Amino acid sequence: MVTMMPSGPPPRVYWTSLIFLLLACCLLPTGAQGQTYQVRVEPKDPVVPFGEPLVVNCSLDCPGPGLVSLETALSKEPHSRGLGWAAFRLTNVTGDMEILCSGICNKSQVVGFSNITVFGFPKRVELAPLPLWQPLGEQLNLSCLVFGGAPRDHLTVVLLRREEELGRQPVGKEEPAKVTFMVQPRREDHGTNFSCRSELDLRSQGLELFQNTSAPRKLQTYAMPKTAPRLVFPRFWEMETSWPVNCSLDGLFPASEARIQLALGNQMLNATVVSHADTLTATATAKTEQEGTQEIVCNVTLGVENRETRESLVAYRFQGPNLNLSESNATEGTPVTVTCAAGPQVQVMLDGVPAAVPGQPAQLQLKATEMDDRRTFFCNATLKVHGVTLHRNRSIQLRVLYGPTIDRAKCPQRLMWKEKTMHILQCQARGNPNPQLQCLREGSKFKVPVGIPFLVLLNYSGTYSCQAASSRGTDKMLVMMDVQGRNPVTINIVLGVLAILGLVTLAAASVYVFWVQRQHDIYHLTPRSTRWRLTSTQPVTVAEELSAQ
Repeated sequence: MVTMMPSGPPPRVYWTSLIFLLLACCLLPTGAQGQTYQVRVEPKDPVVPFGEPLVVNCSLDCPGPGLVSLETALSKEPHSRGLGWAAFRLTNVTGDMEILCSGICNKSQVVGFSNITVFGFPKRVELAPLPLWQPLGEQLNLSCLVFGGAPRDHLTVVLLRREEELGRQPVGKEEPAKVTFMVQPRREDHGTNFSCRSELDLRSQGLELFQNTSAPRKLQTYAMPKTAPRLVFPRFWEMETSWPVNCSLDGLFPASEARIQLALGNQMLNATVVSHADTLTATATAKTEQEGTQEIVCNVTLGVENRETRESLVAYRFQGPNLNLSESNATEGTPVTVTCAAGPQVQVMLDGVPAAVPGQPAQLQLKATEMDDRRTFFCNATLKVHGVTLHRNRSIQLRVLYGPTIDRAKCPQRLMWKEKTMHILQCQARGNPNPQLQCLREGSKFKVPVGIPFLVLLNYSGTYSCQAASSRGTDKMLVMMDVQGRNPVTINIVLGVLAILGLVTLAAASVYVFWVQRQHDIYHLTPRSTRWRLTSTQPVTVAEELSAQ
């Protein structure tokens, strides 16, 4: 698309030449207008570089030629002359115009014309400034400005994308000439150079094609979605505690050149920004010291557009719960107080028993016993914030110091074991601190292992004193261990029984083999007489059977 402007009034040289031609025509005699003789003007319709001189030759084609002259508004000077011809030098040819040669033939004036065309290269070609950011999906008008250049009828401007020609249009007469192209930007045009190229085509005049290209300009395109950024964060924040904040927006192009900001109230957050494909994500850690409702903001800017999301959060103070024991290591029989406390407006509950009112502690008193050792107490605290109940729990374990005790149920007072068998002395002792348990045979320092497998020997028989000892005292009990040796008479009886069973088995096997051989006797019939006799033959050996075959 080319934007055309009115050409305006003709230049002064044009008016001067026109007035001169009109006067020349009016002053000619009547016979001259029907002339049969000619005036030759050379060169005919020349093309001259702007500001260069030109030599014009006027000659008469008739007998007895008279004076020859050149009429023009340009500066001229005689160059050379002869019978029936004259040459003139025109200086500083700066515009297109028509020149007139005249002379006298047969007492009549004859004239000839020639059109001078001036050409000049454009002084400058520019691509008008592009928008800082061009949204995708919208048409873009690109304007090429051409300063100078002639003749305009032979001057064309071309719009280039890199080296690709997008379109071409003729240049108008206005100065400077403005030629406008309409382009539909694409994603791949982001960061692409556009430029304008002027082409002065004088090949039809016997000259060349002259080109001049403007400095390139880079196009920046972008796409911004209509949707708002997506904020992810806890709706309830505990004061003086760090919480994660995440903001993302999809459908951005180019996402790497978008800017994203996170703010909590008036505080800008130091966010880590990552772009992947068409998605931009910002992650930050925030902390607040102000209680109540606050606003968190996420703003994404790309090109000349931005998208923003504002959401509210509630900052609260949740103190506690604190769970304490009056004695964390209590001696058996001493009183112990368990206290569960929290901050204002917090309701606490100790082992399922709530405090009287929110903000007050809950207590439990007990007398420490062996059964309370390693007992765990639980404290639950609840706080209501804007209709939402928040929970927090604590636990603590009580240790009770008590003397050692050997478990009589697991440590029998009398044991009967066989010699050279594996056994475990299953004696255990409890107490806090943990007691050391050992069993020594009375009258000696022989110690039998406790709690691990061992081989029982005959000399292990005896009475053992088992003692559990700790810093809280001792506990003792006696264990009788009776180890029975192996009986030799019994072993001989067992061996005799096994020998008899072996003999019986051997005899049974011999009888069976003899019976099987009896079953393989063979009988033959001989056809020597009409009387049949039954004769007995000896068993045939394997060799005899093979020879018979």
